[in-house]
Amino acid sequence: MLDHSDYYSDHKYCHECEAYVPYLMSLEHSYCAQCGSRVRLFSESDWEAFHAALKERRPKGGGRPRKRPAKGGGDDLKSTG
Repeated sequence: MLDHSDYYSDHKYCHECEAYVPYLMSLEHSYCAQCGSRVRLFSESDWEAFHAALKERRPKGGGRPRKRPAKGGGDDLKSTG
C-alpha cells in the first residue's frame, strides 16, 4: 500500500523564499503559500543531485537489449501436412 503524504506536510521549493514551503496548487502550476511565486519540486542543487543519483543507478551500456532476428530467415514453422 502506498503511503500518501498529507497536503499540509507537503512542500515544494520557492526560488523567491529560497526554501521549501507549503504551496497552493492550480490546474497549471503550483504557487508559494507565503509569497505567491511559482514553486518547483526541487531546488536547483537538489535537482542536480537527484539526476546524478539516477545516472548512477542506470545500467551501463544503454537501454533495452535489441531483438535478434530468428535464424533461418524467420520461417521457423514447419508444415505438418
